Amino acid sequence: MKLKGAQILIRSLMDEGVDTIFGYPGGSVLDIYDELFKSPMRHILVRHEQGAAHAADGYARASGRTGVCLVTSGPGATNTVTGIATAFLDSIPMVVLTGQVPTPFIGTDAFQEADITGITRPCTKHNFLVRRVDELAKTIREAFYIAGSGRPGPVLVDLPKDVIQAVTEYREGPTSGSGRKTPVYLPDAADMEQAVEMIKAARNPVVLVGGGVIRSQASAELTEFARKVKTPVASTLMGLGAFPADDSLWLGMVGMHGTYYANMAVSNTDLLITMGVRFSDRVTGNISTFAPKAKIIQVDIDAASINKNVLVHLPIVSDCKTALAQLNGMLGKNGLQGIRDIRREWLGSIEKWKLEGPLTYCQGGAIKPQMVIEKLNGLTKRDSIITTEVGQNQMWTAQFYRFTEPNTFLTSGGLGTMGFGFPAAIGAQVAFPDRLVVDVAGDGSIQMNIQELATAVNYDLPVKVVILNNGYLGMVRQWQELFYEKRYSHTNISGHVPDFVKLAEAYGAVGLRTSKPEEVEETLLKGLETPGPVIMDFIVEAEEGVYPMVNPGGALTEMQLCRGTGL
Repeated sequence: MKLKGAQILIRSLMDEGVDTIFGYPGGSVLDIYDELFKSPMRHILVRHEQGAAHAADGYARASGRTGVCLVTSGPGATNTVTGIATAFLDSIPMVVLTGQVPTPFIGTDAFQEADITGITRPCTKHNFLVRRVDELAKTIREAFYIAGSGRPGPVLVDLPKDVIQAVTEYREGPTSGSGRKTPVYLPDAADMEQAVEMIKAARNPVVLVGGGVIRSQASAELTEFARKVKTPVASTLMGLGAFPADDSLWLGMVGMHGTYYANMAVSNTDLLITMGVRFSDRVTGNISTFAPKAKIIQVDIDAASINKNVLVHLPIVSDCKTALAQLNGMLGKNGLQGIRDIRREWLGSIEKWKLEGPLTYCQGGAIKPQMVIEKLNGLTKRDSIITTEVGQNQMWTAQFYRFTEPNTFLTSGGLGTMGFGFPAAIGAQVAFPDRLVVDVAGDGSIQMNIQELATAVNYDLPVKVVILNNGYLGMVRQWQELFYEKRYSHTNISGHVPDFVKLAEAYGAVGLRTSKPEEVEETLLKGLETPGPVIMDFIVEAEEGVYPMVNPGGALTEMQLCRGTGL
């Protein structure tokens, strides 16, 4: 049967199981939107193309499925670049469909032309420029296969208008998940035997988990492993939720704003077992002082990530789920006699560090942001989805919210993208309409994509926004306080922040505000129980900092536990 390119595209997306597209129309994609109008697929009209990319990203992080966004050519395409780079650094499966000028006009500086494949080559797993309509169906299958296999990531498909309008004979083919053998990332058997021996010989082991554990859906295997070998578990920012925070073996986050006891454990361990961790600078601090007493096992699906930042003693290229399942089986067979006695002294040291340096803050007359997060944690369920913007709000959430399930903490880790959290929350809410989704934001970051409040209202998506409003670009201000003698150069935005209650009402949402500590829980409860989108504006301590803090270039043991104090 003969079909237009636009019809082939819609059919191909439906064959891949796509039920939702986040997008914004324009001239070069009008034919696609005309076919979308006739299709059963849901389209979420965002108010900015960056919002489309972040929403598709949030949809993917929450659901585990590949997110899809569709935008027009030129500025529509370039507006997605930040969202694409965000997904790339955090290994999120996403297919970005961009319109393009007709093929004869490519390279002529035509109206709304941009070389989006060239622009995004460094921040996509792969990208395509489709030049013939008979290549379209195969290209879409390839895009979904690449996005979701191995180490996931974003794939861009650029669609010239003449290709979308052209007609060709269409024959249904296999989807990305059929008709081909998917690579299985099996660990080397000898390496696994060596890993077992290293684990059994260790006196003070620590497991360090990253986003790779969540991407590979290995949380159950990780929990079984940690409990089997009686080994405490620390996490990177991206690994939060991979291991239940209510388990006694939980250490919390490691690194620049990690817990005192996680950083001390990593600095004193004799065996660091890392799963899906790429050792970013925010995790390691000074590389030369990172885990100085430890042998390191690194398990990662991406061979290019192994030995990239930290030299390890045993590299294992494998999917984390597969490696953990094998380790659990091997340790079960070989036995771990007396493991509880062997670990007693080490676990005692961990408990001592927890008592010496607990996560804490001093409640004064103003609302402390940490208190808001603690109260939010107490009022929400285990399966609630929490997104964040980037900055102090992100770190306070990572520290004081107790994540117990994977895919419930959605944040921009690698790129650190302000404006990510709200559209990501919209994507997560679309994926799970019956679950509570909350975006924790700052008064600066929420304004970067505040226009998406219209999207939430338009589709009756009951996303809740908790703004920690301190009148500053808080994290930058904290660095200016610590390293620039309190010269708050262009970070004081108090007096220039909109009235968020009125802003919410202008969009048709509900707005709430309080500046009193005794009203925090009541305001949260009201906001969480109110139907539809809600903005809750908490006026918090203006110059509150995120602590502990490891100064840039410092060792993990060189922590400031609060303002003006350290180890």
